[in-house]
Amino acid sequence: MMRTHQRVFWWSPALILSVLAALLASAGTAQAATPHTVPPVSGSLTGHNISGVYVSGISSGGYMAGQLHVAYSKKVKGAAIFGAGPYYCAQNNVYQALYGCGDTLYPTYLSTLTSRASTWSSYGWIDPVSNLSGSPVYLYQGKNDTTVKPSVGDAGKAFYQHFGANVTYDNTSAAGHSWVTPYGPNSCTANSAPYMNNCGTDPQRALLQKLFGSVSSPNTGPLTGKLVKFGQSAHAVNGLASTLSMGSSGFAYVPKACESESSCRLMVSLHGCKQGYDKIGTTFVDRANLNQYADNNKMIVLYPQATSSAVNPNGCWDWWGYLGATNYPIQGGAQVETIMNMVTALGG
Repeated sequence: MMRTHQRVFWWSPALILSVLAALLASAGTAQAATPHTVPPVSGSLTGHNISGVYVSGISSGGYMAGQLHVAYSKKVKGAAIFGAGPYYCAQNNVYQALYGCGDTLYPTYLSTLTSRASTWSSYGWIDPVSNLSGSPVYLYQGKNDTTVKPSVGDAGKAFYQHFGANVTYDNTSAAGHSWVTPYGPNSCTANSAPYMNNCGTDPQRALLQKLFGSVSSPNTGPLTGKLVKFGQSAHAVNGLASTLSMGSSGFAYVPKACESESSCRLMVSLHGCKQGYDKIGTTFVDRANLNQYADNNKMIVLYPQATSSAVNPNGCWDWWGYLGATNYPIQGGAQVETIMNMVTALGG
């Protein structure tokens, strides 16, 4: 009878611990799908038949989206905001921004914010706040967000509801501070760069459903549109984007259907701090899961770009007055007007 030999492996306690650690680490890391992308092509913003303008953003981009929506509520039909609080939350004060609109050491002074918006509306500094009544608003606040605490997101909801907006508030996710997307390279609860988390959900479908009323499934194959890399100084209020803490280049994704005379919506999508082109390249543009929906929903996506500067080292949008002007959240604010110039150039 032939004897078979079996090889016995002996695992030391140290080896077992190292393997377990590796397994736990991999379990906490999101296995993100790889999106189809298109390389940027240099060009300029050209006019299209735009049927409606919408805004979306994360963190400082969420605050900027709120500023655009409230200041230009005649033109901007709805907003989707991730990880941010109410309009004018910082009140031109960096300490209020840090401790009242990120952390909760200071109150958010909600009654002051709604009163200020109403007053500015009466002055004509922003569009009539009555336009916000019935306006679709999608708010997303992760339970594990340590940068913008959940109660700050609650205040954002209360601000919009004060003016009668039609609000959907998704605050049940375990997400950390992030733009949640199926293409996020981070795990759901992460609070770290590039602030794009995968929670096994598709909030972009939910936000577009809210803003548009209905939405077609995304294009999960090769993209059919083009990604235009354009000079932002051509649209800057002073002709020089760098002096506004904005990058030399911005991006716009234009689906093939929108290159013709077909009517298309325009989505302005605003990255957060440390998410601009100078920090992570086109990661936000490629992984936001908006280009995929754009292809099948006749939607142009505009991606303006903030950049780092001496007063803004993390490349945030100006939602607390770092450029030194008090008009930053109203019509005439330097970054607000520059972005709206881009919207106009696209036909909005």
